[in-house]
Amino acid sequence: MAGGTFKSQNKIRPGAYINFKAVAKPLSSLGTRGVVTMPVAMSWGAEITELLSSELIDGKSLPKIGYTAFNEESQIFREALKGCYKAIIYRLDTGGTKATASLLPLTATAKYAGIVGNEIAVSVVANGAKFDVITLFRGIERNRQTVTTIAELVPNDYVVFSGTGNVVANAGVTLAGGLNGTVNTETYSTYLDKIKAYKWNTMGIPQDSSTVNANIVTFITNMRENIGKKVQAVLYNATADYEGIITVNQGYKTVDETISPTTFVAYIAGLTAGSDVDASNTYHAINGAVSIVYPEGVTPYGDEEIEEALKEGKLVLSTRQDGVVVIEQDINTLHTFTPDKGYAFSKNRVIRTLDEINNSTALLFERSYIGKVDNNDDGRNIFKSDVISYLNTLQNIAAIQNFDSATDIQIYAGEAIDAVVADLAIQPVDSMEKLYMTVMVG
Repeated sequence: MAGGTFKSQNKIRPGAYINFKAVAKPLSSLGTRGVVTMPVAMSWGAEITELLSSELIDGKSLPKIGYTAFNEESQIFREALKGCYKAIIYRLDTGGTKATASLLPLTATAKYAGIVGNEIAVSVVANGAKFDVITLFRGIERNRQTVTTIAELVPNDYVVFSGTGNVVANAGVTLAGGLNGTVNTETYSTYLDKIKAYKWNTMGIPQDSSTVNANIVTFITNMRENIGKKVQAVLYNATADYEGIITVNQGYKTVDETISPTTFVAYIAGLTAGSDVDASNTYHAINGAVSIVYPEGVTPYGDEEIEEALKEGKLVLSTRQDGVVVIEQDINTLHTFTPDKGYAFSKNRVIRTLDEINNSTALLFERSYIGKVDNNDDGRNIFKSDVISYLNTLQNIAAIQNFDSATDIQIYAGEAIDAVVADLAIQPVDSMEKLYMTVMVG
């Protein structure tokens, strides 16, 4: 933790800065957040999977990704979903092989490519004049169909059936031959093209590639500046200077497992996606963390290194006075400030508020006004009233402050007959981070 004395209010790190001097005796809530997206190499699953955090616990994640929260292989999904409710996962590997099994004349083929398919088994058991075709996954029955012919069988969450004629009793065969695919740079381009169609808040790229990072920075910039979707991305060890990009290069260790710096990308992406507009993640405690993990060859940060990292726009972990591992400061990579984008734009709470205003106002206009409301004084006043109501809601939860509906919003006709112009004056609220305290003794 930072601390010490101060001569002026110019500290970089969050902390308590305390001076001791003598003193005279005194005289007497909004748009829904919580969706992260990531491209991940997988051993089971469709090209795009929407995974809920609850599904990792109740087992519904098994047919989707092949694992639950209790499997070591689900670590990256657990990390992403610790801070948000839904992850949109793109399967990054391609060219894998589906496991198969022959129960002549029946053939069972895994629904997806990957080694998880090798843990599926199928058996055929006589049931009177018919047969029960049973699908098992890791030794547990997952599907049972009572049929006579192969044509009656329908695909289930694990296998697809093929063949002709009647089914024949079989004690059981385990599928085999399932192989994972490979990952290449072009796959990321496909991911970016397809993920545009989905609604999400934060993207996580849990890998180490400067080429991929550069492409993601370009993609996020285009989404924010040209398409109008205010989203952010979390990258590992990225070089950027932009409010839409967050970068990390640390991980953490618990008594049970190690979260590598690239996997920690998933944690921060999920946490950012799930954070409300009226909350900051500065000094957010990493639950269960007992130490900080650094990439190979990187020396653990001291006070000077942490301060320098913050100046460079890096989101870093540090250890609080009581030994708890925390996020030092909830910032993005913006670190070159201008009159148009000052220090406030480097704070993720502020960006979440501004992005919320952009995204929700755009959605309001698209759903309720485009092609439906007259572009005259009456129509524009209705729109203005809706925007004021929305901004008052933000002010009520302390996401913004000092908003005056009489002076801080102007909505008028644009140059074209169908154009509307809105001018807003908004003051976002940030959280307390730096304490400058003088204790007067006497």
